[in-house]
Amino acid sequence: MAPEIPHGQPSIESPLSGERLDVLASAIAQSIKDDQRTRHLTTDYLPSRREVIGILERLSWILFPGFNGPRTIGNGTLQEHTRQLISGIAGPLFHQIAGALRYAKESGDIEFDQHCPDCDVRAREIVDHFIASLPNLREKLSLDVQAAYDGDPAAHHTDETIFCYPGIRALWMHRVAHEMYKQHVPLVPRMIAEHAHELTGIDIHPGATLGDSFFIDHGTGVVIGETTVIGKHCKIYQGVTLGARSFERDERGNLKRGTKRHPTLGDHVTVYAGATILGGDTHIGENCVIAGGVFLTRTIEAGHTVRGPKAGVRLNENRDDFN
Repeated sequence: MAPEIPHGQPSIESPLSGERLDVLASAIAQSIKDDQRTRHLTTDYLPSRREVIGILERLSWILFPGFNGPRTIGNGTLQEHTRQLISGIAGPLFHQIAGALRYAKESGDIEFDQHCPDCDVRAREIVDHFIASLPNLREKLSLDVQAAYDGDPAAHHTDETIFCYPGIRALWMHRVAHEMYKQHVPLVPRMIAEHAHELTGIDIHPGATLGDSFFIDHGTGVVIGETTVIGKHCKIYQGVTLGARSFERDERGNLKRGTKRHPTLGDHVTVYAGATILGGDTHIGENCVIAGGVFLTRTIEAGHTVRGPKAGVRLNENRDDFN
């Protein structure tokens, strides 16, 4: 059966002859069979990016009610509205997490065409834990919203930071992903992180630990690695990288995983635009300021400002023919 033409698109006859189509289809199908790294066949349980994004949309109705979703929720209907939302989220989230757990066991004792009762049991536990964490998650996001307002004189109201600031959007998705990451959910947290990256230009690995009242100003080009730890009341600007200095390898030449590779920032640290801080053994003490453009791979004790060399400035008078 030929694939369906998407709605609204005209049917266009192929310029390839039937014989040529057979040859090309055979070659492409064989390439798919030969390379297991780029395909999974008959894998209904694989997590769906579309479903994960849909779950995020419904979660935003709970995390920021009135800003997202229905606008006419009253105190009298709030509990029932919340109950319906939770019910509508729990089912799809269970299926995505169960599929991710089943995927993680593919190379172990099950195949994709077999049932995995353990995956279902664990998925139910994770969904229950995640839904129960939502009040605490909302409290953290409220602190992030306040930090964005307090940290930016251009903000006229906390509402503006929720509606307009990419840092808030990236942070709420990160905090959702991080909660699942802590429960060892495969794939889904990375899918959430990459969706936030696409929307905001802010790349935060779901493993990164971010303290309360965190503010990312502007945000484009920010990269925060998996083992980064950031304290409370920190602020970073666009183009900041909190990354790894180098990657250790084992005796076989394979990358060592699960090690502390990214820096730690204490409380009340500000990192200005374009700064790069690298290394798992790099610690930035409390109340430090890292100036823009600094490249840093060493520990800084608390209460210091780090500046790079000043750029030379040369002034030339404008010539008359430029006028």
